[in-house]
Amino acid sequence: MAKISLTLIQTFYEVASHGSFSGAARELNLSYQSAANHVRRLEQILRERLIESEQGAKRISLTPRGRALYNLLHPELDVMLERLTKLIENQRTALRIGMPQAIFFHLLPKVLKRFRQDNPDMEITVYERDTVLAELVKNGSLDVCISERYFGDPVVPQKLLGTYRLSLVYPSDWGRAPEPADVPHWAAGRPFITHEPGQTLRNLAFDFLNSAGNTVQPAIATSGSSSVMRCVEEGLGFAILPSWCIEDDDERLTSVTLSNLPEVRVYFGHADFLRKNEGVRMLYDVCLAELVGTELDEPSTDIAYPR
Repeated sequence: MAKISLTLIQTFYEVASHGSFSGAARELNLSYQSAANHVRRLEQILRERLIESEQGAKRISLTPRGRALYNLLHPELDVMLERLTKLIENQRTALRIGMPQAIFFHLLPKVLKRFRQDNPDMEITVYERDTVLAELVKNGSLDVCISERYFGDPVVPQKLLGTYRLSLVYPSDWGRAPEPADVPHWAAGRPFITHEPGQTLRNLAFDFLNSAGNTVQPAIATSGSSSVMRCVEEGLGFAILPSWCIEDDDERLTSVTLSNLPEVRVYFGHADFLRKNEGVRMLYDVCLAELVGTELDEPSTDIAYPR
């Protein structure tokens, strides 16, 4: 089979997306005839019809083979072209990473320190997000995401990095620490500090605190774990946070590891077309080396990176 050029693939993709040769021609700044010729050339290479178009008709229809090819390309081709555009615009190697604020603040600095030792010229841009990470990767705004959410989306493949425990934390002058199983009853009527609606840690905390039939309402909700912790330090309430957010030697606070709760999983995800990207693979390896066994417990599942 002859080599298929990106030009032919992109022209077919735009024709299928717009439903017409004229729409694709406008999008790609081609003539109508050039767009039609590109598709016909691709059909010759594949030895199958991709598009049906009646004489004089303004709209086209996809054959079963054409529909299968379009579904294979969408939305990966959009993400790839967006990535190429940004690389060309910047003219330097860059890696855009999204993650919750707590993971960036507490875990990522030592990862970045080691990663940049081998990649001193690479620009790292970090977006502190908990929600919409999968969508940001799919639309080309992010290359990598580190998250407690499992998306189940083949366009954003994820590997399990490790797990961690949650802890109750509250002002020490509130008195003796409750047993983990007693925390939902202990929390009733006390001011609860947590994250904004929709964030993973907020959802986990609410499920746990309301398990005893109570209805816990937040006194303060804020954007990240460092802000939540600051409110607890000022005596405004209690919180449920990752255990690695809490300093053991801080006498102002008392913490209780919630060993009765399932461990929280942390996943490393990326755009599927970057599966073999060397920078992404190196970042994954550094995350394993720096985080697993220290802040994150080693998961029981196989975490070998696909080669």
